[in-house]
Amino acid sequence: MTKSYIPTINISSLLKNNFDTLNAIKTLKKIEKACVDIGFFQITGHGLNLNRIKETCEIGNKFFNLTDKEKKKLSPKKWNKKNNNVYRGYFPNDVNGKEGLDIGDLRVTENYSSRLKNQYIEHLNLESCFSKKSIKILNNYFDSIYNLSETLFKSVIKLNKKNPNISSKAFSRLKTLSTLRFNYYPNQTKPVEISKQDGVALGCETHVDSGIFTVLYQDKKGGLQVQNRKTKKWYDVPFNKKALVVNTGRALEFLTKNKFKATNHRVLWNKSKRLSVPFFFEPSYDFKMNKSFLNSKKYLNTGQIYEKFLNQSLKKFVEYQR
Repeated sequence: MTKSYIPTINISSLLKNNFDTLNAIKTLKKIEKACVDIGFFQITGHGLNLNRIKETCEIGNKFFNLTDKEKKKLSPKKWNKKNNNVYRGYFPNDVNGKEGLDIGDLRVTENYSSRLKNQYIEHLNLESCFSKKSIKILNNYFDSIYNLSETLFKSVIKLNKKNPNISSKAFSRLKTLSTLRFNYYPNQTKPVEISKQDGVALGCETHVDSGIFTVLYQDKKGGLQVQNRKTKKWYDVPFNKKALVVNTGRALEFLTKNKFKATNHRVLWNKSKRLSVPFFFEPSYDFKMNKSFLNSKKYLNTGQIYEKFLNQSLKKFVEYQR
């Protein structure tokens, strides 16, 4: 397998959200090509402090080393009857071979969540498992990765020759369904599944993501693979400690009228512990999914709201069958 299949793009020219410089235009073209051809790319020059990423990973690893009883303080009602949360929180590894912790926007308060009464906007009592310092680090990471993801989305808007600032119509803090997740792959004694296509043992099933972009940090164990849409061959996404991995999701495929397709990916079974930290960049729950958003002079504010779009997409994931 060749490592060069997944391009690495320095996006530093985009960080000030000025998409009209010569360097920015070149970068936009690279992003467009990667999205059309592959649906995956790595980004450097992303502005996230590498020590901050390392601290965030350490917080995740420390959490997964807690006892089951401690971790389940954050579980949805399905695994902890005492809790009211259904969507956010911790799920154990007997669900699909990996443990996970799903955290929504940390600015969402218990009061705001109860007033809104939206099935996906839940307040998680992180203080039951994390120190105030750790919560602050998680909060800062969510802010940073959210802003970075929005810059990437503004790039897509610019590629469609529209004003990047219209991203605010689709994304609003406190309404966003974006998720910061920690995936923890313990020492698995057997694969989650054997690929029917090529017989390879997997630690995470073949799937596509639901949202606009997924922005992921994977540890040096690697194991993430992406499928070439034409040849159906699988390629490793190589570990690069300075890079974040970006892939396109179903919502972006819809908004771009299938130009940027959501791409199949999977994780190889590996017998040692592995951590990955994906950020699923998802629109506001009430954003109306209309293809005119990126493709017409005027956005038609009609169509299925993103909450329902996500609801349909999540049905294929066993961990969300709650």
